[in-house]
Amino acid sequence: MNDPHLGFIVASYAIGLTVVVALIGWTILDYRAQSRALAELEARSGRRRSRP
Repeated sequence: MNDPHLGFIVASYAIGLTVVVALIGWTILDYRAQSRALAELEARSGRRRSRP
């Protein structure tokens, strides 16, 4: 394969894959942080008072 554009194609796929993996990792980390914050908020607030 002596394609003059092969380097560009490989680099594009590598950058695209890196971006997708970074977004997945960021989403997982944010989910964990939000879950921790929600658990802390629920523990601090105690029971909810929906009825007077």
